[in-house]
Amino acid sequence: MATVDDAEEATARLAERLLGMRANREVIPPDPNHSVRWHQHSYPSPLARWNYHPEYEIHLIRKGTGKFIVGDHIGTFEAGHVSIVGSGLPHDWVSDLEPGEVLENRDAVIQFDGKWVEQAAGVVPELAEVRPLLEQSARGIEFLGQTAVAAAAAIEAMGQTTGLERLQHLFELFALLAAAPEGDRRYLAEEWFRPQLDGQAAAVVDLVLEYVFSNHSGSVRMSEAAALVGMPEPTFSKYFKRATGQNFSDLVRKLRLAHARRLLERSDKAVSDICYEVGFTNLSNFNRHFLNDTGETPRHYRQRTQK
Repeated sequence: MATVDDAEEATARLAERLLGMRANREVIPPDPNHSVRWHQHSYPSPLARWNYHPEYEIHLIRKGTGKFIVGDHIGTFEAGHVSIVGSGLPHDWVSDLEPGEVLENRDAVIQFDGKWVEQAAGVVPELAEVRPLLEQSARGIEFLGQTAVAAAAAIEAMGQTTGLERLQHLFELFALLAAAPEGDRRYLAEEWFRPQLDGQAAAVVDLVLEYVFSNHSGSVRMSEAAALVGMPEPTFSKYFKRATGQNFSDLVRKLRLAHARRLLERSDKAVSDICYEVGFTNLSNFNRHFLNDTGETPRHYRQRTQK
């Protein structure tokens, strides 16, 4: 259970980050020796934050559990999570950590310029098969089942090779993702999602996400989030909606429901216990929101996903 000291330490850490107010449009350094960039990083890390960039990104989570946000979609992840994020689509993966815990090399990431694919397709026509995948990635795609397992292996193989052998694994990965059956795909952001992003907005949202993700099971107040970034509540409300495409209350609700789905899938806890554990204070309110979000009741959702 979190202590008062833990809460104060977290608040101090957020305030310290706010002073820097860094711009979170990530700049991807080119690699003169490879067609695409492959790298790995730990969590926490300056690279692991709410960010966006013009390059496409294929992302593998190797260890741990947590919550992620891609565009206006909020979900949960565990080791083996594979996704592709389109150009300019903001994203963040936040792990569940104990105080002081670090997940070494949590992420393996592939980033590439869409222009490179287009130019390469001019001389290698087979690469044209990747275009529909890149178009669909504008919403972000999470890959499931055997596609995710095979894709994770190809991503890891890229990191262990260079030259033509690395390129071979990249083409294998492109083929896997482009041919993934619809049952192995989960589309993330809404098609109409269009945030208004700049460096300061990204930094503000990054801080607010950390506050919400750390406290969503308990008390989360817009007044506290607004104070954290030094804004009056009405100003913060409008600013947050422009920067993320959703209301602050919607973000909190989606996060709580994502946590509830994970508990329904992975545990035998009573629905009423899950309701209160994820931060709802009323069971009928929880059931109503869950039905609106998923199209089924918590009980039916558990029966279907635990088969």
